[in-house]
Amino acid sequence: MTATRDVKPTQVPEAQTEYDIPALMAGLYGDGNIGLKGAFSLAWVARLGEELPALYQAALARPGGAVGRGTHRHYVEIHPEDISGFLDLVTHPWVTAVCESVLGPNYKIVEIGFDVPNPGAKDQPWHRDFPAGPETLVDRRLNSLAFNLTSVDVEENMGPFEIAPGTQWDDPSAFDHGMFPPVSTFARYAALSQRKLPRMGDISARSALTIHRGTANHSNKARPVLVLGVDAPGAGHDEKHDLQFTRTFYDQLPQQVRDHLICRVVDHLEPIVQGHSIEGLMMGDA
Repeated sequence: MTATRDVKPTQVPEAQTEYDIPALMAGLYGDGNIGLKGAFSLAWVARLGEELPALYQAALARPGGAVGRGTHRHYVEIHPEDISGFLDLVTHPWVTAVCESVLGPNYKIVEIGFDVPNPGAKDQPWHRDFPAGPETLVDRRLNSLAFNLTSVDVEENMGPFEIAPGTQWDDPSAFDHGMFPPVSTFARYAALSQRKLPRMGDISARSALTIHRGTANHSNKARPVLVLGVDAPGAGHDEKHDLQFTRTFYDQLPQQVRDHLICRVVDHLEPIVQGHSIEGLMMGDA
């Protein structure tokens, strides 16, 4: 169990920046994916890169600690105080600007964890992370976002993430479980796809409904990427997660952060049993 951390920034706060809100919204409602290069210092990311491997090994060692996302791939949900940079992440002005502009001023943080495509990981099938609801299919509104932050410089042979822009609006009536498009459509997604090669310090935000996949990792390096999940009020994805804080840590958080959390406050952190399994990814690869 991780000792309770002091809550304090670990990088110099970025000067307040006026971001182009229409451009942020256009990117997520258009391509379904946007990014900011150099959002965090190399020292900040290097520290994260030292923390994730220990958390990964601990998760693999306990039942339900890591969930398979394909051959040699895992997802691990963690406690925010397991990493030193949680406060920096959730108060970064680009992150808060994206959340407020797309999800509204009362957005809720529901998840933090990391994906690890290890050496030998294969191509995933094209997929969404969960089925689209009527908010998107009928109202044409995005009600959740996933932020990704790599802990390494991503190279072509390390299994880069691929995303098919604009496909968050695709009709899922022929998708298995509302998430997996039929193989007959894979050529279209491959033709649309953009391969992402972020560097340490870069951050991205995407709709998890935009069709995407992890590709084969032909290198001898793992590619850990931090994931922050954020909902609009009422989206309900918190039901799949177990965001926990110790009372000591929670009480030190700024009120403007606590206002955006759906979480449990506990005396002692409890091991997280992964609740967001994606059956189609656990069963095999493309």
